[in-house]
Amino acid sequence: MDSADLIPRRIVEELDKYIIGQKDAKRMVATALRSRWRRQRLPPELKDEVMPKNIIMIGPTGVGKTEISRRLAKLSHAPFIKVEASKFTEVGYVGRDVESMIRDLVDLAINMVKAKHNETVSEKAANLAEDHLLDLLLPPPHQSTSGISSESRESASLRENAAPYSDSYEQSRKKMQQLLHDGKLNDKSVDLEVKDKTLPPIGVISNVGMEDMEMNLREMLGSMIPGKKKKRRVKVPEALEILSAEEAARLVDMDEVTQEAIDLVQNSGIVFIDEIDKIASREKHGPDVSREGVQRDLLPIVEGSTVNTKYGMVKTDHILFIAAGAFHTVKPSDLIPELQGRFPIRVELSSLTKEDFVRILTEPKNALTLQYHALLETESVDLQFTKDGIEEIAEMAVYANAQAENIGARRLFTILERILETVSFDAPEMSEKKVVIDKQYVQAHLQHIIKDQDLSRYIL
Repeated sequence: MDSADLIPRRIVEELDKYIIGQKDAKRMVATALRSRWRRQRLPPELKDEVMPKNIIMIGPTGVGKTEISRRLAKLSHAPFIKVEASKFTEVGYVGRDVESMIRDLVDLAINMVKAKHNETVSEKAANLAEDHLLDLLLPPPHQSTSGISSESRESASLRENAAPYSDSYEQSRKKMQQLLHDGKLNDKSVDLEVKDKTLPPIGVISNVGMEDMEMNLREMLGSMIPGKKKKRRVKVPEALEILSAEEAARLVDMDEVTQEAIDLVQNSGIVFIDEIDKIASREKHGPDVSREGVQRDLLPIVEGSTVNTKYGMVKTDHILFIAAGAFHTVKPSDLIPELQGRFPIRVELSSLTKEDFVRILTEPKNALTLQYHALLETESVDLQFTKDGIEEIAEMAVYANAQAENIGARRLFTILERILETVSFDAPEMSEKKVVIDKQYVQAHLQHIIKDQDLSRYIL
């Protein structure tokens, strides 16, 4: 979908296809996304002054906080990363530093942009790869029959400048090409010379962000040390994939990819910070001091700073931050005031009712009932859910959430797995290939668990 078509009402309609309820949250994120589109069309002198409308979502687990953000990023084709606030530690403590979320976001954007560029050169890369593969299968007369390096790009230009091959060779090559297109060479193997990307492990002993440093060291050494080549014997389809990937990598300008990815992160990136309530506290002593330290480290990233990544400097001023938490024991006001001010929009997500569970099981494009039906259809089993069966599953989910911990829609996974345990196990050997999940079926498989509260705490 084009970004100009992403008006707030359309965004909400798209989110409704996958997420039930939570109208207020959908409206908030839709407006925040549209505000970014509006900002892109402002004059340069005003454009940099408009800050993103960061959001805090408040609500119990399993009500759609993460899914709303993930679907929003897919709609806008924006780089999106989900991080757990509780994984970060204050600078000086063992654990990940907060800047690593931006480095991870840039890595993700690089892969997104590279994939897009690879698509644009895929046809040319495929043609070059096919030429190389034909050279391996039927070497030109002036080349030895021992095969050529998969990295050799000079062969094409050599053939252009050299005298034309004999008619018999050209005819043989065309026949070989036709066999390749028809898939009649798929069982044939060829020898390829490919780069050996393995490097000895590098151990780094320190406290903060060392996993990033280790990866960077390995990449640096990999570029400094000449790559060894090793021979691999592979089938023709795999050889074509390897050669196509190598050709695409040569055709894509990585400097252009890097710049485009950094621009994409700076203007369209979305960071979803989950469990932000875990770093909020009312006490100002003991372990809570470290929690407040994480908030203070997070503050410059959210309000706008420059983060050093292996691809260059990245400004976080216009990255959209969406924070989420249950806030059972603390309130958003328990966050440090400076951080509260950087999340101007707050929206509360409601707990799910029986009606919501029924809709979750039937309405979304990726509804659980559709998923289980499709999975068992691969075993030629026709799985059918009746209306009263779905209502009973919803009733059981509400009851289990009330008796034990409220885990929202995730309770449906547990209940459906318990109901369909026998069917899933016996599906390949079943003689009766039609299974109807009605109210009686659900009660027969769950009633004894629901009645025993202690048992239901562990099983459901």
